[in-house]
Amino acid sequence: MTKRDGAEAESGGAEDGNGGGAGATPALYHARDRAMSAAARVRVFAHPHRLMILSRLLRGECTVGEIDAATGIGQPALSQQLAQLRRAETVRTRREARQIHYSLADAHVATCVRTIEVMFGGGRASAAAALVREGGLEPP
Repeated sequence: MTKRDGAEAESGGAEDGNGGGAGATPALYHARDRAMSAAARVRVFAHPHRLMILSRLLRGECTVGEIDAATGIGQPALSQQLAQLRRAETVRTRREARQIHYSLADAHVATCVRTIEVMFGGGRASAAAALVREGGLEPP
C-alpha cells in the first residue's frame, strides 16, 4: 500500500469532493479518459464568438438573425460557429417554417455558460446570485 492509497483509505475517498458514496461520479483526477473527454468538451467554450452565441442563448431561444443582431458577429462567421456548436451537441435547433431557432442543448451547457459569465463577466455579483438561486453554485 502506498502513502497515497493509505491517505485515501483513511479519508474514505471523500476528498474527491463527490462525497465518495456509492454511485458518485469519480473526480477527474481519478480517470484520465474522463479528464480528456472533459477537456475536449470545454474547448467548445474556448472561442469568443461561440461564447457570445451561447451567452445570448442563455437568455432564451432565438433565430440566426436575432443572434446576429445581439452579437454583431456577422452571417458567415455566425453560421460557421453555430455549425461547430451543433456538432458539439451544445445547441439544439427547431425549425419553424423557414426559420431555424437555436437554444442551449441542456442544463449542463447553461451551467457552464453561467459559470463563465460569473468568472469573466462584468456583472459578477448579480450573476453569482443568479447561480446560487438556480442551484448552480454554493453561496460564498
